[in-house]
Amino acid sequence: MYDLFRRWQRHGTWQRIFTELQARADAKGVITWDLNVDSTICRAHQHAAGARKRRTCKRNRRAASPPSRTTMTSDARAAA
Repeated sequence: MYDLFRRWQRHGTWQRIFTELQARADAKGVITWDLNVDSTICRAHQHAAGARKRRTCKRNRRAASPPSRTTMTSDARAAA
């Protein structure tokens, strides 16, 4: 069955059947020719698709550690 399907596909039989059915339906007025084009694109980051990471970024390691407290002049006076 699959071989017959592929043979008809290669020879354009399915396209001719589709074109004929479409012409008959259009002649009867049962087809509305509304066109809708949607160009929405949804992309995921490469890591979301399971890509391997090349190496760990040093910047990420620093971000994981707690930030150091900055000493202001006003803080030093209040502590004294």
